[in-house]
Amino acid sequence: MSIGVKIISAAAAVFMICGALTGAFAEESVFPQENVFPPHEPYGQGVGVMPGRVVWAYDPSCVDWDGSGYWWETDHFDEDAVKAMVSSSIASLAGKSSAAEAWPALFENINGRRGKSGGYKDGEKIAIKANINGSAVMDDDTSGRTMMSYTNPVLLKALLTSLVAEAGVAPENITVYDVSRLFPDYMVGMCSEGILSGVNFVTRDNGTADENAPIIWSHEFGGRVNYLPTCVTEAEYVINLANLKGHSYGITLCGKNHFGSFINGNMMRPPEGANLHQWLTMSKMGIYSPLVDLMANADLGGKTVLYMLDAIICAPSEGASITGENSKWRQSPFNGGYTSSVFASQDPVAIDSVGADFLVNEPAVTENNRAAKDRTVENYLHEAGLAAAPPSGTVYTDSKGNAVSNLGVHEHWNNGEDKQYSRNLGKSEGIELVMTENNPRITVDGGTITVSGAPAGGTLIAVSYRGGMIADVKTAAESEGTATIYLGEVPEGTKIKAFLWDLNTIRPLTLPLEI
Repeated sequence: MSIGVKIISAAAAVFMICGALTGAFAEESVFPQENVFPPHEPYGQGVGVMPGRVVWAYDPSCVDWDGSGYWWETDHFDEDAVKAMVSSSIASLAGKSSAAEAWPALFENINGRRGKSGGYKDGEKIAIKANINGSAVMDDDTSGRTMMSYTNPVLLKALLTSLVAEAGVAPENITVYDVSRLFPDYMVGMCSEGILSGVNFVTRDNGTADENAPIIWSHEFGGRVNYLPTCVTEAEYVINLANLKGHSYGITLCGKNHFGSFINGNMMRPPEGANLHQWLTMSKMGIYSPLVDLMANADLGGKTVLYMLDAIICAPSEGASITGENSKWRQSPFNGGYTSSVFASQDPVAIDSVGADFLVNEPAVTENNRAAKDRTVENYLHEAGLAAAPPSGTVYTDSKGNAVSNLGVHEHWNNGEDKQYSRNLGKSEGIELVMTENNPRITVDGGTITVSGAPAGGTLIAVSYRGGMIADVKTAAESEGTATIYLGEVPEGTKIKAFLWDLNTIRPLTLPLEI
């Protein structure tokens, strides 16, 4: 009897999937129906070992949270899975087979872009900018016991472990900082023990201003003088570990992460002391953006070897309490689950463009935060992508008197279902969004469709359709991580989409591949 139920359930699931693909269930579709920001040609040029590449690691098994307790409690996360996501992201970012091979290439690339040669040298310091905005916002509580968002502790530990074990950086040469907040005690403890013993943490309590390194903004406006902290100016490299989340002033990504990278007379809230937020609330195009100045700063963006977005569990807004419900996303491939993702890039404009596409097309974010859809976001990305000649006419500099030439590439994906950018579509410039090898991957060789890296219970589905109607459906169950479908003769004018689905939860495990 139970076998019959399973067969019926699987058949019903395939029928529902096919219906969604052809629009029969359009009102219930998990995919966004249209982009908030229309696609446009790439602005700027991609940078990095693989120019314009943004790597996306997605592993639903890395989160196991039923919504009770605090989101950040470490037993909600599979540490090995998160470590694998970080390592595979770094490897893919440099086009290498391992993170150990990739780190030297990443260091050599950033050095080459600033007129230096070689890679990382023993004794050189690295500063990691974490986003600790939700911890100790207006008090000195370092327990971390808040439902607000901050850097995922397990992800931070995984990144530090990769730096030490795979890049060969001594822990005492690594500083994790946010000079506007206080790190939770438990996070400091777990990220500075064992092979990480010696890692430093700098906060608003122990951060010191380098008065020889004031930030020179490219626009004149009132506010206090802002200085970079010495942990940044003394470092040879920076890693920008930002959050993927909504914000009452638009969205929070890598550019805005540096609002915790300067010190002024307002110890608790330096951005307010600098009078910066006014430029993020106008909802206008063609205006100055302080985020571009931070991205261009020689000691911040100019030193950054790696940009990473923490998208393990995403908050709808910076002041929101994260719950098991408001942190689940509707768009594919999450479909009511946690985002369980990490994004990595060497191109600051590209990774923020990709992050913006995910955020502004996600109802879980925009329904709670209408500001995420306004033109403030698009203005920042336009200014960044066209930084050498931006729409505002601003002459952005690196705070050392040098005008910006190119920061990276900006564009939007083709649609929220396929999530493809110019380089994915075979063009020579633009963004390339790639998923890591630890994700299930569908490949096509002639008339054979194969999925590799499939989780247990996955089903490969190939749907053929002509004239908007389903013509044929083929399925293959996963066995030892792989599944194969042989298409045979395909009539002229037939379109085929291939997916990997979990038929128990009725959720896609990969993005669609159109053949």
